[in-house]
Amino acid sequence: MEQFTEQSIMRKLFLRLVPLLTILYIISYIDRVNVSFAALTMNKQIGLSPYIYGWGAGIFFIGYCAFEIPSNLMLVRFGARRWIARILFTWGLCAVAMCWVQGPRSFLTMRFILGVAEAGFFPGVILYLTYWFPARYRARIISRFMLSIPISLAVGAPVSTWLLSFEGTLGFHGWQWLYFLEGVPAVLLTLAVLKLLPDDPTKAAFLSDGEKLWLQKELERDHEQVVASKSTATAGVARVFTSPIIWALGFIYFAATGANLGLSMFLPQIIKAQGFSTMQTGFITSIPYITGCVGMLTVGYLSDRFKERKWHLIACLLLIATGLGTAGYFSRSIIAIFAISIATVGIMGAKGPFWPIPSAYLKTGTGAAAGIAFINSLGNLGGFFGPYMVGWAKQVTNSFAGGLYALATMTLLGAILTLVSIKVRKSGTPDTTEKVSSETATVA
Repeated sequence: MEQFTEQSIMRKLFLRLVPLLTILYIISYIDRVNVSFAALTMNKQIGLSPYIYGWGAGIFFIGYCAFEIPSNLMLVRFGARRWIARILFTWGLCAVAMCWVQGPRSFLTMRFILGVAEAGFFPGVILYLTYWFPARYRARIISRFMLSIPISLAVGAPVSTWLLSFEGTLGFHGWQWLYFLEGVPAVLLTLAVLKLLPDDPTKAAFLSDGEKLWLQKELERDHEQVVASKSTATAGVARVFTSPIIWALGFIYFAATGANLGLSMFLPQIIKAQGFSTMQTGFITSIPYITGCVGMLTVGYLSDRFKERKWHLIACLLLIATGLGTAGYFSRSIIAIFAISIATVGIMGAKGPFWPIPSAYLKTGTGAAAGIAFINSLGNLGGFFGPYMVGWAKQVTNSFAGGLYALATMTLLGAILTLVSIKVRKSGTPDTTEKVSSETATVA
């Protein structure tokens, strides 16, 4: 007789999978947004206006979104281990190549190519986590995985501004050292993914046969309890693109992502405009994201604790709108930093309750892969429009306030859309399955 507890299995899965995935996403996010720190010196040296910089910061997401769905379908076909390793290797090479941009044209081109190279990593990981963790654990697991975002910005901010101090070393600019040294880790970690990341529980040598059987039954139970509607709960790829709820989820994520990237791509410049030095800017930039770590863990825990997603998501979106609106009004004051910290709690906290919602509407297989990738693609178009709006506002008004107001309005609309469109059970599973967390499982 093999005896184990549910908690022991979840702990084992978490320790074997989530730390590595978190490290990868930290590197991914640093390579995505380090342009915001490079801009402190790069823009002047290669001739980028605020408008062109905003366009280039966002064009990453055009390439990213264009290849998102094909990449996720390839993950299903070739397996998570090999496909995630492929993404990691190619985006690492492209991140390093950013150190050779010489002007607006090469800057725009390389940002687009970097987006293409990284396409599919985040939705692939979200899909991958559904292979391992029952629905009732996903908000807290996703929140802990996505701690990589505020961690990457909190750690990356002072590190990136420190690397800018390498100006002139071996004849290279500081921003070139930044791109090179922050891109290399992605290439090196490719081998770790190939060695340590199983494709699915059936290939997990660290699980016993009994643990695999228990996990398989739990995941199958979740799949049987997928919320059905006229246009969703389908395994077919085509149905994903005609489902109103999938489009609604995409636009909600568009609002949250637009606010996130519109802020993060310009936050170092917003702070430095208040008169701080480059190094001071790096440390101050980390403050909102340290706060965001607390918000992400707290909201993820509460969302799972109360088995509720919709109202936690709405609360986070309202925090974003309030914080950014206040920061816009006080954009030239230290008060803006505190307001941005409030907004960051919402930005980071929203991810935990948001991502379990799509799995409540999508079945498994290619439909789920396409659905998650499609939502992420729509959402990440916000990563283009957010920086574009802030850059355009700065160019026209010589102030960041208008851009922050636009981001606040966008997230307020996202909160309203969440209110009217999302109708999902608390965790996508009935109460009977959510009350077994303390039971002991026995398998002969």
